[in-house]
Amino acid sequence: MRKLSLAIALAALTLGTGAYAADKNDKEAKPDDKPDAALLKPQSSESSGTVKVEGKGIDYQAVAGTLVLHGDGDKENEPQVSMFYAAYFKKGADPAKRPITFIYNGGPGSATVWLHMGAFGPRRVVTSDDAHTPAAPYGLVNNDYSLLDASDLVFIDAPGAGFSRLIADEADKGKRDELMKERKKDIYGVDGDGHAFAKFITQFLSRYNRWNSPKYLFGESYGTTRSAVVANILENEDSVDLNGVILLSQILNFDTSIDGPANNPGIDLPYVVGLPTYAATAYYHHKLPQQPAALEPFLREVEQYATGEYASALMAGSRLDEARKQAVAQKLHQYTGLPVAYLLKANLRVDGGMFEHELQADGDITTGRLDTRFSGPSLDPLSKSSEYDPQSSAISSAYVAAFNDYVRRQLKFGEGRTYRLFADIDHWDFSHKAPGATEALQASTNVMPDLATAMKTNPNLRISLNGGYYDLATPYFAADYEMHHMPIPDSLQKNISYAWYPSGHMVYAHEDSLKQLHDNVARFIEETDNLGKH
Repeated sequence: MRKLSLAIALAALTLGTGAYAADKNDKEAKPDDKPDAALLKPQSSESSGTVKVEGKGIDYQAVAGTLVLHGDGDKENEPQVSMFYAAYFKKGADPAKRPITFIYNGGPGSATVWLHMGAFGPRRVVTSDDAHTPAAPYGLVNNDYSLLDASDLVFIDAPGAGFSRLIADEADKGKRDELMKERKKDIYGVDGDGHAFAKFITQFLSRYNRWNSPKYLFGESYGTTRSAVVANILENEDSVDLNGVILLSQILNFDTSIDGPANNPGIDLPYVVGLPTYAATAYYHHKLPQQPAALEPFLREVEQYATGEYASALMAGSRLDEARKQAVAQKLHQYTGLPVAYLLKANLRVDGGMFEHELQADGDITTGRLDTRFSGPSLDPLSKSSEYDPQSSAISSAYVAAFNDYVRRQLKFGEGRTYRLFADIDHWDFSHKAPGATEALQASTNVMPDLATAMKTNPNLRISLNGGYYDLATPYFAADYEMHHMPIPDSLQKNISYAWYPSGHMVYAHEDSLKQLHDNVARFIEETDNLGKH
């Protein structure tokens, strides 16, 4: 697989699926790339079913369909995006009182097949826990941990992904191509994407008469970045107060990313917040010189060292004396299992790709990135960094096959259409105009101000942060760091709850963690829903 620029690597870290897969742009012309009258109007297909959640049966109505988003201002009559969704409504529930949760994966530009088929939909694809799932036929079972017991659910595909499409309604091919370039420029970026999702949500509330329902956002990976932006737009541009925002495998500030910080010299924070995940991974694979008795007490020790002695040593830069440098390398060896000589040669700074390649290099084995419990044969044992993600390779085929079959057979949608795992993104605009800023910043993306503004303008807004100990795409301690550095009053910190799981980026890929995730999120919705009842 070809090497990536830093921008693409940062984009790829937040898929909630395959490592670096956001750069897999499908350049082939597809039949549904051509102007299609069906894209210009909303479509829907209804079905019904029953799911048993932790022993309790729930009858539901399912709607698979599209909504058409138009432009703003002088383009308000111009259709721009056809957004696909799969919604599940509990039968017999009062829509005015029933919570509704809008769910999406990341990418940017990923379809929401992962959360749909792995976490909260009524059917769940069966995959191996920490090994490669055998090829088809794949198992599709009742999802004992669907979130339908707590909320109606709306799974949304990002513009250009899944069955969602950008619309260039122009007969002339040359003009159509130019219009499509304009669409991509407007929508494929932090701000354009955020406004598209906010527009979809308000339109959905109108179409299904859900304006008075308790409302939640659930984003995974880059979807957490999106949620911060969307929450601020809904709260402060659309006057939509949210009851809660649920974040899974969070990244709000891209300066915390452990993917390629060597390309951003002088920024040592990623090494600090990534160290506990290195330690958890070495613990899991029994690569530590002395194996601790339990994971979590060990991680609390590593966290303290990371933010103390290790951070101080990195800040010293070239002023760090050799004796202290040797001592730090010895301690890092105890916490990561990496050789002291390697740590010294790396100047105490090992990024994610280096760690994934080196931890099990003695057996020519590459460690997973999205879920470091996974391992696979190294593509090039002499490489400096990992060249693929064993976890992505292990489960992606199962998700793709299961959803393509399910959406057509069960949801009765998509016949003759291509379901795209990722949007055809040539460039993602990571610049972002934060609340109060006069222009979009070109620096590393940081949407912490967006979520902070949403929380301050709606002081009842609750946040639920969830993450896996074995996630090197968005390390749990980086998310913890972000939340404890939010520009909000101390009084609002109580609105944030935390939950960590013995799993990876896709927490739900580990069944015991899926149960815990379901129970935590269901409890969060119940508690925050009750806050709004008078």
